[in-house]
Order: sequence, then structure tokens, then C-alpha cells
Amino acid sequence: MSYEVNGKTIECDEEGYLEDIGEWSLDVAKIIAKDENLDMTDEHWEVIDYLREYYDEYQIAPAVRVLVKAIKKKFGPEKGNNKYLYELFPYGPAKQACKIAGLPKPTGCV
Repeated sequence: MSYEVNGKTIECDEEGYLEDIGEWSLDVAKIIAKDENLDMTDEHWEVIDYLREYYDEYQIAPAVRVLVKAIKKKFGPEKGNNKYLYELFPYGPAKQACKIAGLPKPTGCV
């Protein structure tokens, strides 16, 4: 499986996660989001940016519980809760958002 972005082929695994996170760009993210049937808003990008920062710092994609806690700490309880994050990413905030952020599949996700 792969994504075509600006005439370049970006390789990904059978679930759509990038093989090489260094290939990620905003354009790649938009293609993945479209593939996931998501209309990205500022709120979506806020979570994507946060995930990328988290990964840069810890070298791991957070599981959903960790993500919810971290978002709550950074953005407050109105955004740091399951309901809000599942509204943004209905197929799982950790799984779906990590895919769009170009990160590996979070541990603990099956």
C-alpha cells in the first residue's frame, strides 16, 4: 500500500501507517485524512501537532489513555476527554490521529 503525494509515492503498511515517519508532511497528512474520510479542522490539527511533539520527545506514540491525559493537561478538560477526541477521530483518537500524524501505530492498539 502507498499514498501518492505531489507525484511522489509514500510507502505505508497494510493499515496505512507510514513505513518511514521522515516522509511525513502536511500534504501527506491531508491525503491520509482524506483516505480516513475526515474533514480536518483546527481542532484536528491541534491534536496532530501535539502527537508529533509527544513522539519527538518520547519516541513512542501514546496509547489512548495516555493521550487523553496529556491533551487534558495541555488544553484543559473540555478537550482532554474521550468524548471530544472520539468526535474528532471516530476510529480511535490514538490510532487514527497517529496515522494522520505519520507516527507508528500506538502500542496497545490492536
